[in-house]
Amino acid sequence: MDDVRARAILRDELASYRDRTYGELAALVGADAVRVEIRDGETVYQIVIDVVWDSEPHQAVRVLGAIDDGGWRAFVL
Repeated sequence: MDDVRARAILRDELASYRDRTYGELAALVGADAVRVEIRDGETVYQIVIDVVWDSEPHQAVRVLGAIDDGGWRAFVL
């Protein structure tokens, strides 16, 4: 996986969450993670975005994003 390209794609996908209000993000806590596939040339990236409480319920919200291309690194624990 091209780490630089993958980070740029994930950063672009997460950008829309920065524009959301606290209320909009808080409403996503506990919902199913968002799963997106993006094709970049020959590579298909899978993105998962989840919204959780940072440490205490109803306080700070954390948006987590992960990306992989389905390659061997996606299976390494």
